[in-house]
Amino acid sequence: MTLTQALLFGILGATLVLFAWGRVRYDIVAVLALLATVLSGIVPAGLAFSGFGHPAVITVAAILVLSRAVRDSGIVEPAARYLRPLADRPHTQVLAITGLAAVCSAFMNNVGALAIILPIALQSADAAKRPPSQLLMPLSFGTLLGGLATLIGTPPNIIIASARMAETGQAFAMFDFAPVGIGVAVVGVLFVSFIGWRFLPTRDAGQAVEDARSLFHIEDYITEVRLQEESPFVGRRLIDLEALGEGDVAVVALVRRKDRMLAPSGYLRLQAGDVLILEADPAALQKVVDEGKLDSLGAAKMSVESLRSERVMLAEAVITPGSRLEGRTAQAMRLHTRFGLNLLGIARQGAPITERLGRVRLTAGDVLLLQGERDSMPESLAALGCLTLAGRDISLGRRKIRWAAPIIFAVAIALVVGGALPPQIAFVAAAIGLVLAREINPRDLYDSIEWPIIVLLGALIPVGVALETTGATEVITAPILALQGQVPIWMLLALLMIVTMLLSDIMNNAATAVIMAPLSIGIAKGLGVSVDPFLMAVAVGASSTYLTPIGHQSNLLVMGPGGYRFGDYWRMGLPLDILIVLVAVPLILVVWPL
Repeated sequence: MTLTQALLFGILGATLVLFAWGRVRYDIVAVLALLATVLSGIVPAGLAFSGFGHPAVITVAAILVLSRAVRDSGIVEPAARYLRPLADRPHTQVLAITGLAAVCSAFMNNVGALAIILPIALQSADAAKRPPSQLLMPLSFGTLLGGLATLIGTPPNIIIASARMAETGQAFAMFDFAPVGIGVAVVGVLFVSFIGWRFLPTRDAGQAVEDARSLFHIEDYITEVRLQEESPFVGRRLIDLEALGEGDVAVVALVRRKDRMLAPSGYLRLQAGDVLILEADPAALQKVVDEGKLDSLGAAKMSVESLRSERVMLAEAVITPGSRLEGRTAQAMRLHTRFGLNLLGIARQGAPITERLGRVRLTAGDVLLLQGERDSMPESLAALGCLTLAGRDISLGRRKIRWAAPIIFAVAIALVVGGALPPQIAFVAAAIGLVLAREINPRDLYDSIEWPIIVLLGALIPVGVALETTGATEVITAPILALQGQVPIWMLLALLMIVTMLLSDIMNNAATAVIMAPLSIGIAKGLGVSVDPFLMAVAVGASSTYLTPIGHQSNLLVMGPGGYRFGDYWRMGLPLDILIVLVAVPLILVVWPL
């Protein structure tokens, strides 16, 4: 092993540790890895950012835009509405939700498919009086299984297709993944629907997303105060008084004579005698009462239901990875001042957080209970990067389907399948077509792209190339090739898939594909066989992120609403992983012979 190879292995090892640690966001970790390889001379400085122009990166960005447009078109919602009557039998309910998720995610972003079906799944669980924990993890796994079926179903497939292009001069086509992917998806969906869901916990905590009263217990923190005439805040704006609470106090209502205003504007001028109904813990409340010279009237006799009206709603929302809230506090975000939202509660992994809300550093997967104006709530949540969960104030409605986006997307797929255009050109053209058709405005075009994923891919692609150029691939594959003649090749294929699965459970699946693709090619070349089955093994393994919530965004997003703990995922994920290996390896060898 040369010094350069040793340095590269050290950088990759540190990168893997940081991915598994999870305290540093994955795109930052990827950039750090790239900088380390450049500064150590492993990757030439002139090629440091070549990955951002890679066809796989461009294709992923375009697919994210198209997926968002298809999701917003409303084309999936009619099918989703038919899930509601299927609540009588648990396995039928799970099968319908998981199957729909798999079909949707074959042609759109996994998280986009989950965003469409998650509210329906929660409503369906509520209608059947079952804990959402029995439905949400199957929903997440369904989106991962469906992504196996097509080139555009998941970023790892796009990366694997590009790796084949670099090695053989011909990429995998749109439906080359289908024979193996559909077979695995069908078996996986059937397992999850009839057997797997029985391994999941049935905690009541998950039901609390539908019942703010049982999860957040906010009545315990609601107090009435009256503004005295000598208060220094008479004549000043409500936000000036709120500032005393430093993000830990929410004014949920204001009573002025006979008028009762829910979620009052922060710019309302206060008057002597105003009664404010505050949601706060005792420590934060005492500071506001003392410094604001307020009369404490004791606990307010209010229920959760009284905090909503025709104008004001309560909503539960989950923080998505990459949200503006991730890693920040409510105090720093100034939710009421900037977004018109009162933060009334935070739940993490199905349990409420009881410490001062304004000081809590928010993380992806946290469930927030928010109060705000009904008309502006959806826009505010979208701006913050939060996914709305089902609730009493939220209904799907019957909106008119906008057909332009699905048609443009279908034309782009047809052009790729027919070989008229390469994927990156066809899908970028389709995204621009959506702008010209006014189906998406330029700002939403950029907002649709998950930039952390793009940065991750752009940064790691040169690192993956370095594995080949430095000869590190040969060093890694040598022990595996030494097994040639001692074990059959199908066992090596299974071993490669299992290692890829384990890596994808602790690091982003796209990053796993970038690193494992050159290794799979090295193994195939060393064995003197076709690279196709080994690339397919990596494609299946990279998307099999079923053991932890951190391997994929879909798993993380259902963690809070489902009340799951970190260790819950392997209950259904481990037998599913074993089943996938048993099904995928023979399928790969039949469809893609050595």
